[in-house]
Amino acid sequence: MPFVDVKLTKKITDEEKIAVKAALGKMIEIFPGKSENWLMCSIDSGKSIWFRGDASEDSAFIEVKLFGSVNSDCADRFTSAVCEFLESSFGIDPSRVYVRYEGGTDWGWNGSNF
Repeated sequence: MPFVDVKLTKKITDEEKIAVKAALGKMIEIFPGKSENWLMCSIDSGKSIWFRGDASEDSAFIEVKLFGSVNSDCADRFTSAVCEFLESSFGIDPSRVYVRYEGGTDWGWNGSNF
């Protein structure tokens, strides 16, 4: 039950959002037991993001929420993959990308909690 929230300064098209969703669907498999089958994504582009007091360069903030705990090695690999993707697809410098992870077991779905 992963949720990935993507905030980009760069304005992207609906087709590009679908490409981001597809890439995240593959990347989420870095975490054991996670797959696109349960992945929920939110992708916001054209956001105002100031980093180091500067909004003149493109930036990104990615939040990854997982059912269960976050494996640090997997998080390292996911951060690397998402930064590579954002740089190659949208020219966003990895030094202007933050990725935050949160794990927990208080998740609800379909009228009840797991």
